[in-house]
Amino acid sequence: MKNYYTNQENSGKTACTVGITGYGSKGEGVARLDDGRVVFIRGAARGETCEIRITEESPRRCKAEIVSITEPSPHRIKPDCPVYPQCGGCDLRHITYDEELTAKLARVNDALRRIGNTDVLADEILSTGQINGYRNKAVLHAARDGAKTEIGFYSAETHEICPVKHCMLLPDELNKALRDLWDNPPAEKNITLRTGLSVSDISHNSNSPCFGQHSAISARFAQTKPVFAELDGLVFRISGTSFFQVNYGAALLLLQKAREYAALSDNETLADLYCGVGSLTLFIGRDAGYALGIENNPDAIEDAVYNARHNGFSNIEFLCADAANPSLKSCRPDCVIVDPPRKGLSANAVRKVLELSPKRIVYISCDPATLARDVKLLIGYRPQRVCAVDMFPRTANVECCMLLCRGF
Repeated sequence: MKNYYTNQENSGKTACTVGITGYGSKGEGVARLDDGRVVFIRGAARGETCEIRITEESPRRCKAEIVSITEPSPHRIKPDCPVYPQCGGCDLRHITYDEELTAKLARVNDALRRIGNTDVLADEILSTGQINGYRNKAVLHAARDGAKTEIGFYSAETHEICPVKHCMLLPDELNKALRDLWDNPPAEKNITLRTGLSVSDISHNSNSPCFGQHSAISARFAQTKPVFAELDGLVFRISGTSFFQVNYGAALLLLQKAREYAALSDNETLADLYCGVGSLTLFIGRDAGYALGIENNPDAIEDAVYNARHNGFSNIEFLCADAANPSLKSCRPDCVIVDPPRKGLSANAVRKVLELSPKRIVYISCDPATLARDVKLLIGYRPQRVCAVDMFPRTANVECCMLLCRGF
């Protein structure tokens, strides 16, 4: 079996044999050495026996590379991408998709048990089933050597560029834009590709699905024109530095689950503290009597205001402010939504949520570990329900949605 994982610089180090029992947060195989230390092995699969070589070590844990696979896992498959695993974009193309979903669900529940000290666990991971061509956005990097320019993604755990002319995670229109970049190299070192419905798509077909005719854009964020997404009949403009989930189909699953957890009635109030372009505020706030979205990115707030107006909502407002210090004196929300960055809630944001004292909190997270940490900090609230969403197939990343209720 061809070995893609060995670093020849470490070829003189002593090898040992281990059995792979699970996966780490970055998709690495996990095993234990004879001395009890945990070892993380990139490219290993649960249930297989590998000969490994230690590349980094500390008193409690190690990193290793595969020397050979002596007993392959039943979950192992041949990677279907010619630049995997050199490219850092994917982590799990060497295992079946069923195994990937099992690994992600286990990662979420392990974090909730071990870090969050809760027995409320996810019993499902939602997935569209589409594992390729789902990304509506990609950030590429260009490197120049004289007259030669190479464009691609960073290699795993480095800032060295892995040249890529076709990415399996991207839809056809973005791969075409990628090929155009190779044919006409840009001046920028960092290039954003983003796809969505164009203005004409929206104006000519207001009921068009989010997977209709898309238009690709390639430029720096500062120069991009807005694109539009349509989810469950709601249209969202996304422009400038505004954030939107990279997977439109999985985003709809996440929004539907968050709406189910929020369970708002038309006499209740919603506060969305990291509202972005207002996707959650509008999707869930349409059930409320009043909804307020808070976001510190001016581009995103401009989009959110447009989106509320375009979709005909008069009960939804937006405020450009930090989530930790919004002016909410007149707002006593029944439900608070938080969808913070990967680092989770700041101490000030936790205090603000507790100060607002909503009946329900819907917490959306792209890192199970920070979600589990914050669960313990939200004193007086207990997890009631949680699910995982596979927003990023073939990578190790996983999204979570949790409902916490006051006083249970």
